Amino acid sequence: MHDQYSDGTMALPGMAPPDTATCRAAMALARRLSAPFLFNHVMRSWAFAAYAGRLRGQTHDPEILFLATVLHDLGLTEAAPGHVRFEVEGADAARDFLAGQGVAAAVCDRVWDAIALHTTPDIAPRMGPEAALCQLGTAVDVGVVPLEALTAGDAGSEGLVAELLAAYPRLGFKAALLQALAAVAARNPGAAQASPPMADAAERHLPGFRRVHFCDIVDGARFAE
Repeated sequence: MHDQYSDGTMALPGMAPPDTATCRAAMALARRLSAPFLFNHVMRSWAFAAYAGRLRGQTHDPEILFLATVLHDLGLTEAAPGHVRFEVEGADAARDFLAGQGVAAAVCDRVWDAIALHTTPDIAPRMGPEAALCQLGTAVDVGVVPLEALTAGDAGSEGLVAELLAAYPRLGFKAALLQALAAVAARNPGAAQASPPMADAAERHLPGFRRVHFCDIVDGARFAE
């Protein structure tokens, strides 16, 4: 049986969210702003991130990891104005929210780093354990990192993943995520150019979108050669 929290959120055995007022508020914010497919995604991302930390024995701050993963896609919600790439707008929205909750600036900065870098696998692992695990957890749920790479060698992983998917169903996640990315790109195609996931989604799902090629930028620079 799943445990029930006051807001209806299910806790998986051995994978309960940190029981703090800030974490509860962050979860409530994500639930309120996110479409159901997106809320379930951020919760699965947190569970995969926490699971990875447990398997690897990686020391980290559980509250910071939870806040980063649960808030990592605010850039795909109405909280984001669409001026810059969604990862940065999500990080800005999360930091503003946490600052309003009275969270220390140093913690807000670590959450910002993790969210802003959650699609940047070469940099996130160098920015601390929470950023590394946030990137890994989100990458597993999206499919960038194969699930087997995370669960290999753990006999209990199959049951845990089944429980996780039952608690937070995918709800057509693949198509819904790509459409959400393309929708944000439609509001500001220029912002999509800086985010590989947004640019990829826009190229496939946004009629008339054209990626700016770096070679064209260099070739077109206004300098005599």
